[in-house]
Amino acid sequence: MDRRRFLKTAAAVGGVLAAPNLAAPNLALAADSKVLKFVPQANLANLDPIWTTQYVVRNASLLIWDTLLGVDAQLQPKPQMVESWDATADSKTWTFKLRSGLKFHDGEPVLAKDCVASIKRWWVRDAPMGGPISKRTDALEVVDDRTFRFRLNQPYPKMLFALGKSNTPLLVIMPERMANTDPFKQISEYVGSGPMRFKRDEWVPGAKAVFEKFDGYVPRDEKASWLSGGKRMNFDRIEWLIQPDGATAGAALQNGEVDWLETPVSDLIPLFRKSPNVVVDIADPLGNIGSFRMNHLHPPFNDVRARRAVQIALSQADYMQAVMGEDESLWKTLPGYFTPETPLYTENGGEPLKGPRDYEGAKKLLADAGYKGEPITLLVATDVAITKAMGDVTADLLKKIGMNVDYVSTDWGTVGQRRASKEPPAKGGWNIFHTWHAGADCVNPAPYTALDCSGPTAWFGWPQSDVVQGKIAEWYAAPDLAAEQKVAAELNKAAMEHVVYVPTGFFRMYQAWQKNLSGVVKAPFPVFWDVTKT
Repeated sequence: MDRRRFLKTAAAVGGVLAAPNLAAPNLALAADSKVLKFVPQANLANLDPIWTTQYVVRNASLLIWDTLLGVDAQLQPKPQMVESWDATADSKTWTFKLRSGLKFHDGEPVLAKDCVASIKRWWVRDAPMGGPISKRTDALEVVDDRTFRFRLNQPYPKMLFALGKSNTPLLVIMPERMANTDPFKQISEYVGSGPMRFKRDEWVPGAKAVFEKFDGYVPRDEKASWLSGGKRMNFDRIEWLIQPDGATAGAALQNGEVDWLETPVSDLIPLFRKSPNVVVDIADPLGNIGSFRMNHLHPPFNDVRARRAVQIALSQADYMQAVMGEDESLWKTLPGYFTPETPLYTENGGEPLKGPRDYEGAKKLLADAGYKGEPITLLVATDVAITKAMGDVTADLLKKIGMNVDYVSTDWGTVGQRRASKEPPAKGGWNIFHTWHAGADCVNPAPYTALDCSGPTAWFGWPQSDVVQGKIAEWYAAPDLAAEQKVAAELNKAAMEHVVYVPTGFFRMYQAWQKNLSGVVKAPFPVFWDVTKT
């Protein structure tokens, strides 16, 4: 019996959260107003926001490390660690000054040299935004302890957004010694200057991660908005409690044993709404785009015909129903790459994702691509409900079009490790994995890591297309919104033809929390500052 059928059956006999056969989580009651107990979307298996692009790592990193700038709820970059900046008239020289009083968790001051080293580590891994800055930079230099400067050989119009963006890889400021770590190796210590310290001595991957308030943190004076403004922490301690089973996590929230679920399973939302002690709301109105990610380096998906075979056979409705259930107000099909209801949204070139699915056409394309029944390594993170649901639909889809499925059941942390391998699938690599992209990261090409087609420096899957990259460059040069929209339509068509990846649909998720919490906001990530508990 699958998860959804189990939940429905349990509800029919008295409510899932009261079902006697649900295992009660072994957690202390979340009664202390200075302790927040939070259930994240996935296990925190590593903690390096440059090395990995997993959202769960980004979310934890936002507690530990601070950013130079931070985007607000209108996706506008605002000062955070930076006090001020200045740009020359030609936008080729940018000078940034840090605000005073910034300290790392080990008591050392945050200096310009730390910022320079952190930026240089970040731009190696961030192909869409960091890479172009690196290529345009003649010098990135320390001016004094609180000031650093970029000297560019040509303007970069998204400089402020790049330094404060919320998507991964995340530009956080680390001590110079940590920032000097090879960008392709994980850091081995976790010293930041953000509002919370990481309690490494209490970290149990797969079970718990703990953060405690950093008394040396001085928040900005402004009201907080997403990553901008004053990050005022009202908790002495935040405990992340890993609960891969959605029913168990739901029971813990219902019983008051945890305070906040980042991604409750959608089947439990009607029951939460009947509870007098639980609040539910859409987590992020910009939603998410599901992703069917293929490896462009190895057969069969190094041949665009094999990628197109998946594209014309894949039913987005099947994926969305598996992920979000029967409430169609939470999802829609998406014949494009950009976030719906935003200025650049377009369906130009999206015909392969529309209309009846063509299994026979897919089989012919696979044959034309030279596929002869070789195993297709499908990485499925079964500890995350979203990826598990999509993986199961994919396994069925591949069989329908005549592919031999090697279903690798694993955890999200292992997917994060293995997807970085460029080795052939038979030697520890992969063919397919599933994830999702926050709508805030897909509003335009600048933060859109998954759309980058720079080949060796692109995101996992390493797609390469001069046409797609050329359209991205044209978007940067567009003088106004009308020009941006024209280029975005052409970019969408080019990306569809190349099959950079296959969107599995657009969906919005809920978050749920105890009624005695206040200050929970809608965002692409959990915002812990300004939240209080009575």
